[in-house]
Amino acid sequence: MPIRPPTTAEVDAVADVLRGRSWLALTGAGISTDSGIPDYRGPDSRPTNPIQYDDFLRHPDARRRYWFRSMMGFRSFGAAVPNPGHRALAGLGAPVITQNVDGLHSEAGSPRVIDLHGRIDQVVCFDCEAISPRAALQTRLERANPAVTGSIPAGAAELRPDGDADIDDPDDFVVPPCTACGGVLKPDVVFFGETVPRARVDEAFALLDATDALLVAGSSLTVMSGLRFARHAARRNIPVVLVNHGPTRADELATIKVDAGTSPTLTALADTL
Repeated sequence: MPIRPPTTAEVDAVADVLRGRSWLALTGAGISTDSGIPDYRGPDSRPTNPIQYDDFLRHPDARRRYWFRSMMGFRSFGAAVPNPGHRALAGLGAPVITQNVDGLHSEAGSPRVIDLHGRIDQVVCFDCEAISPRAALQTRLERANPAVTGSIPAGAAELRPDGDADIDDPDDFVVPPCTACGGVLKPDVVFFGETVPRARVDEAFALLDATDALLVAGSSLTVMSGLRFARHAARRNIPVVLVNHGPTRADELATIKVDAGTSPTLTALADTL
């Protein structure tokens, strides 16, 4: 399904709501599709089964499978750069709560970013909680598995929004342990079935409470971790603007809904405000 650009009237309507107000953006995977990172739930998304937290925690085979696919996907995912939507939002100067783990809002220069679900460019140890760069682990993974070659091209159906890749894995894949304690490594992201840290959620709500409007960009708000902010804004009786290709779970809460491409809408908004 082609993604249409916004009309001038739609952009003007959004600008009229936001102009003169302090506002923040809540973003989802749809803002990063133009950077070659796919969306889990957009109208054109390929069905997929992302890693579950309990499986990763309890089963060595699940961890091995994840890290093999992550190694392959990271070769493209790690090379993604901000697109015009990220840059437009950064230029508007609004703070951002993002459900994405790609770090592209910070790279684009947004002044304040809450990475609600963590960052894929970091790795955490289950045992000692040491944080280390994902790029360093990529080097260790490739050195431990020299026979594994190739990559998943950016934008390919097999690549996932969390840097994983939907491909078969070899049984002999080696996953290096934590360099600090020899423990089990996990990407520093919130997996499906895992809870967002309470302090991070509280920070996001405090940020929302300090603003006068909420712009949701590129999110269907299917999961509660994002939907709760739209509901909170509606309870506060502040405007909720939705920019998303396809329906969202907060459509009935919207002051304005723009069913159009995220990047062209944000770019046009930046030129208008």
